[in-house]
Amino acid sequence: MARYRGPIAKISRRLNIALTEKAQKVLNKRPFPPGQHGPSARRRQMSDYGTQLQEKQKARYMYGLLEKQFRNLYSRAQRVPGETGAALFMLLERRLDNVVYRMGLATTRQQARQLVAHGHVTVNGRKTDIPSFTVRVGEKISVRVESRKRTYFKTILEAKELLHRAPEWMRVVHADLSAEIVALPRREDAEQGINEQLIVEFYSR
Repeated sequence: MARYRGPIAKISRRLNIALTEKAQKVLNKRPFPPGQHGPSARRRQMSDYGTQLQEKQKARYMYGLLEKQFRNLYSRAQRVPGETGAALFMLLERRLDNVVYRMGLATTRQQARQLVAHGHVTVNGRKTDIPSFTVRVGEKISVRVESRKRTYFKTILEAKELLHRAPEWMRVVHADLSAEIVALPRREDAEQGINEQLIVEFYSR
């Protein structure tokens, strides 16, 4: 399973955006770029290319994709009618690992990716262990019946975490740890703080 395995907090400090809740705590304590100069280090004014690259990296690391995966997804977004930037984030939100994360079954997308890859998730009743699988309206995502017996999922049921984190484009049934996709996600439903137009400009060079 290809995925980024490096330091998340360090990347968050370099990009000046929290990629996880843990990274947010580190960023609060050390709101400056990593390196030997510490707090005295200044963020240099970047070129247009550097700014575009940084926005692309923000989105890529936020959703946990490698460069080739992200580029392929952008190519798919170009074939979708409408704004390419908005289509890109719609596709990112519809990835199965992100759906599992949005359901509240995991605290990070990396953890959600692992749950999918280990075969704990089904789509329309069929086990699906491909994190990049794109869900469609009308499909039902569930935790496998066998997996619900695990302590991890029992704890989620007791905490009722799903009810607090699910977005409007999915309808969650907490009792059986499932969700139905009732609409396509919109750009405002995706991660904020990222300028998708700069990503489009980066790939349009």
